Amino acid sequence: MKLAPGSDFASGGAASRDAIDGLEEMRLFPKLSAWKQKIAAVAAGLGAPGLFLISFLDSSVLTFPVINDLLLIELSIQHPARMPLYAFLAVLGSVLGCVLLYFLARKGGEAFFHRKAGNRAQAIRSWVERNGFGGMLVAALLPPPTPFKIFVFAAGVFEVPFVSFTSAILLARMFRYFGVGYLAVRYGQDALPYLSSHKLRVAVFTVALAAVSYAASRLLLRHKLQDAGAK
Repeated sequence: MKLAPGSDFASGGAASRDAIDGLEEMRLFPKLSAWKQKIAAVAAGLGAPGLFLISFLDSSVLTFPVINDLLLIELSIQHPARMPLYAFLAVLGSVLGCVLLYFLARKGGEAFFHRKAGNRAQAIRSWVERNGFGGMLVAALLPPPTPFKIFVFAAGVFEVPFVSFTSAILLARMFRYFGVGYLAVRYGQDALPYLSSHKLRVAVFTVALAAVSYAASRLLLRHKLQDAGAK
């Protein structure tokens, strides 16, 4: 997949076709349907806005496995100085997509959740209700084939507090997309194969880092509340 140097709005058809062909050759995801390929082509042609669009759709009503990561990698390779912007747009799109799915579930999606989750429904419900922020954070950081959208839907159905839900998704997506952007700048086209071959190791490291960050923030908040109470 090659975007024209110096532009975020290069022709997207050939670019996304090359991207999809390359991913299929690596067997990273099943072949996209024709209409999804068209959406991916339009997104590739839009550059940075297309990355936002694909991230939003992938986290809400559609599924585009790996395409958003691929666009982030390619854009970051072409314009390394803009990598933080690209990662931010991927984060923003993904978080907003999850928020949309969350509110759709809140409107009455329990029957749909049980139908999709099958015999995992009770375990997923217990996980999100018992663990709240931490449960959503871990679910969002785990690599495929973790059924992450089921966890998002469960969070809405069983009314995980919105602030906890959004904070967990935001933190997880920041770790993911800024990490992918960093690997793209450092390793170039080898970033995606690296992630694919080390996904479990990367996931464990990311979950551990997120857990440490969360624990540190909670400890800091506790100290601030104690100081405020003393005053």
